[in-house]
Amino acid sequence: MDRRILVVEDSELYCRQLTQMLAGPGREITPAYDGSSALELLIERPYSLVITDLALPGIGGMDLIREIRARELPVTIIVISGQPTVESAVEAMRLGAYDFMLKPFDPDRLELLVRQALEDRRLIDEVADLNHKLRHRHAFHNILGRSRRMAEVFARVERVGSSNCTVLITGETGTGKDLVAQAIHQSDVTRTGGPLVAVNCAALPEHLLESELFGHEKGAFTGADRLRIGRFEMAAGGTLFLDEIGEMPIGMQAKLLRVLQDGRFERVGGTEPIQADCRVIAATNINLAEAVAENRFREDLFYRLNVVPIEMPPLRDRLDDVPLLVHHFLHKMEERGLPAKTMSRATLSRLVRYDWPGNVRELEHVIELMVVTTLGPVIEPENLPDEIVATREEPFSLDFDHFRPLQELTEEFTRRIERAYLLKVLEKYRGRIDRCAEHCGLSRRSISEKLRRYEIDKADFKPAHRARKSPALAGAAEASS
Repeated sequence: MDRRILVVEDSELYCRQLTQMLAGPGREITPAYDGSSALELLIERPYSLVITDLALPGIGGMDLIREIRARELPVTIIVISGQPTVESAVEAMRLGAYDFMLKPFDPDRLELLVRQALEDRRLIDEVADLNHKLRHRHAFHNILGRSRRMAEVFARVERVGSSNCTVLITGETGTGKDLVAQAIHQSDVTRTGGPLVAVNCAALPEHLLESELFGHEKGAFTGADRLRIGRFEMAAGGTLFLDEIGEMPIGMQAKLLRVLQDGRFERVGGTEPIQADCRVIAATNINLAEAVAENRFREDLFYRLNVVPIEMPPLRDRLDDVPLLVHHFLHKMEERGLPAKTMSRATLSRLVRYDWPGNVRELEHVIELMVVTTLGPVIEPENLPDEIVATREEPFSLDFDHFRPLQELTEEFTRRIERAYLLKVLEKYRGRIDRCAEHCGLSRRSISEKLRRYEIDKADFKPAHRARKSPALAGAAEASS
């Protein structure tokens, strides 16, 4: 690969001399006679090395260096000057100049310096390229993950991307369901050029949600002083993302079902049918099967939406993704202008062993909190919120009273083991009885009976209940509001 060198010198004689001295295989030399044109060239295309005088018309050499650093242009700088001062040399080096040479200069020394600078730049570029590849190696349409569970999600998204079928994304709050919707839209070659329109079904009451989805005609109701285009029309040729679909009112569910079945709708107050030309993706953090059983969600709509189900795993079920996410968020904070931080191995170990009730969203908030509040460059365990500590297993004791009958002791230990086991499984599946029953190899009725017997309330393990109990999540939410 050719290494581009930009020579910035207002003297045409010196420019020609430098160009002749530096000419060689694998090098492309470009002259510039003032700082302004040099900056334009640097912005237009990448250069490996800039050799600049300090005394330049317009933008001076020192200001040119400042602009290069302010714009974070990846180029090495060598300064040359015929009338140097100690102050100018110190300032140039402070701003990140690679070296400082005096005019007239020795051609052999200049060649040696340029070779060293180009070699160092090559190594810097290779490291930057490697870091970029590592950051994106486990990325899929802005979703990060290298765990088996996330690989399954990526594979499912790729398979459904080219189809036009309806997709239902499930998962706890903070797992990134909206990112999956974006990934599906971007993977759909027939619709990726169209818009991705999102609507939160839990944010509006039924009468407003209907107008939001389907639009309304002028005069349809009090305050409808003009025609309004709904989200279905806005999403024409693209994708409509119905977030929090489980919170949609029952009456509105029937109207949505009709659109999904017929492919047509009318604006509120209108009679003319409009073709629904968009793909529908829905997402929810509740168990729609349970909602159907409890008559809170229409069964026919559930089956219409659940053509292709994609379940986003909670972060506690893919803890091997935590280091990848931590480094991503640290880099993201640095790009936002926050102080650059690194994570000690002990701190990362604590994060990997925490169960993250708020999932990826909580992890990002905690990382931001630590970046802001940590004084030094390295985040240590003492910088963590108090509740993020390594989980300690309570030792199981076999102490017993040998004067008691064996049958009585066996029954007691069975109860203790069953109760401890159920608590662990409920914790893992956040109180979802169906998942617990599947994990235990028992029926839902058997699990419910055992919970009643041991006076365990499944609501204590629900995500919303846990989120209210989590100081880290509450503090992070307060800080981000």
